[in-house]
Amino acid sequence: MDAVRVALLREVLAGTEWIGATRHFAAALRSSVVPHGGGLLLVGTEGYEPWHLAAHLVDEAAWSGTPALSPTLVRHRVRPGDPAHLSVGLGRIEAAQRGETLLVVAPDAPEAPLLERVHDARRAGATVFALDSGDRDLQAMAHESLSVPESPELDLDTVQHLVSAAAGENTLPQTRGRNRFRDRLSRLADQLTAPPPSRW
Repeated sequence: MDAVRVALLREVLAGTEWIGATRHFAAALRSSVVPHGGGLLLVGTEGYEPWHLAAHLVDEAAWSGTPALSPTLVRHRVRPGDPAHLSVGLGRIEAAQRGETLLVVAPDAPEAPLLERVHDARRAGATVFALDSGDRDLQAMAHESLSVPESPELDLDTVQHLVSAAAGENTLPQTRGRNRFRDRLSRLADQLTAPPPSRW
């Protein structure tokens, strides 16, 4: 992440609508995952794999002491020889059940096979979250959604960083939460300049 993006991230914290929207979405995600303990499934579209969000949620789970936030990354294509944590295919969504949470990240329109699996997961009792660019079909299935329209000021990747950071902050006392949130996002911005964690 370059200096312009870091400045944008801090500007978002200063008071646009996105700080409230991302914190609301993150709080809803956390409240779905933590009490049920059923696990968090994370999937993208065929052309977009949210491994970066997966890595940051793993970090937030460790920092906040909330292992339930650590997701299972579901992939459209699993190759022989992939490590175990990168070998979970779309069949895992078909097996989703009550108590589990499914987060779909879709910067473009999700394909019909993915939408069908999301629909089946919802019918089976899984809670569906959508982080997308405004796809109506996906939003109709989601219990909670956050849309990021195309804009030169903000993109889906930046919003994912805000959501993952906010998801790990909800355990902080309310009086200290804002300052700690800024401190951790500043640290997150610094970490984003480093290569992705080796696990991913």
